[in-house]
Amino acid sequence: MKIRHVELIRCSFELETPYQIAYHSFDRVENLFVRIDTGTLCGWGCAAPDPFVTGENLEKMYPLLEEALPELLKGKDPFSRMKILDSIKKRFPGYFSIWAAVDMALWDLLGKKADLPVWKVLGGYRNRIETSMTIGICSLEETREMASRFISEGFQILKVKGGLDPSEDLERLHYLRGKYGKSLRLRFDANQGYTKQQSLQFLKDAENLDLEVIEQPTRKGEPDLLGLVTSHTEIPIMADESLVSLIDAFQLARKGLVDMMNIKIMKVGGITEAVQVDSVARSARIAVMVGCMDESALGIAAGLHFALSRKNIRYADLDGHLDLKGDPAAGTVILKKGWLSPSAEPGLGWKGL
Repeated sequence: MKIRHVELIRCSFELETPYQIAYHSFDRVENLFVRIDTGTLCGWGCAAPDPFVTGENLEKMYPLLEEALPELLKGKDPFSRMKILDSIKKRFPGYFSIWAAVDMALWDLLGKKADLPVWKVLGGYRNRIETSMTIGICSLEETREMASRFISEGFQILKVKGGLDPSEDLERLHYLRGKYGKSLRLRFDANQGYTKQQSLQFLKDAENLDLEVIEQPTRKGEPDLLGLVTSHTEIPIMADESLVSLIDAFQLARKGLVDMMNIKIMKVGGITEAVQVDSVARSARIAVMVGCMDESALGIAAGLHFALSRKNIRYADLDGHLDLKGDPAAGTVILKKGWLSPSAEPGLGWKGL
């Protein structure tokens, strides 16, 4: 079996609910679908480039990809995945989400060939996982409204974004804990927004909030500062933006700088790389959460299948598809009262456009 055709399809999605995090506001995102055709089977992948996280700009990337990616893949054996990925990384260094899209499509092909969902091919540890819902930086009133809606829909885990004003962040968190009590699992993500002093003061002020995790309070370029924050609290501290590569995972683990790691398929460069990052985390007894960008349900499916395959993955934050208007892959994952499950279809569960 050989790859006969490769197609790239750009999609721009407006968000149902625009949102803000510490370093940017979002109201529209672009994804790039990759179709790999062998003549008998089609594998689908999805890239969600993010200039703030992966350093990628789709507008600049696309002309080169459109010309060079099909030629690089045509004629290759789609099941020689590691060899193909090696060539992709050499040809497109730093194109993390593109690596992820190609890797995703190759796993999709393998699952379809085996007539199995990818999560079973990868290991099949569980068949569903509970996800959080994210509340961006917003007013207390907006936080109340969004939390009420999410909880009425059956979600029991909320992740609150902050990082601009610690006092406002604490006010929103205290409201949620006071309103919903211990039945609500509450997470906080500062998205690199705090200084050292702000982080340490926030930890003191948040001691009684029973937070499940605090995600990336400090800048990604200062891993030792992240380690200092971790050493000053019993609240689990998670690396997100500080974790992009396997080397990052090794350094964080070797120095004991964090309690948890947020592995995003788009950020680390695919399912194959994510499996290796999880192995590093597991070796250091660091728990993992699978996160996401603003990405099509196809990208979320890749994160979900990875999350279902590994014991060390304890948490999921896979809600990035829910606000996309006109997502062609909607329905590829099944959401019911906060729990995500894969479709019954082989591969990643999408038949494509």
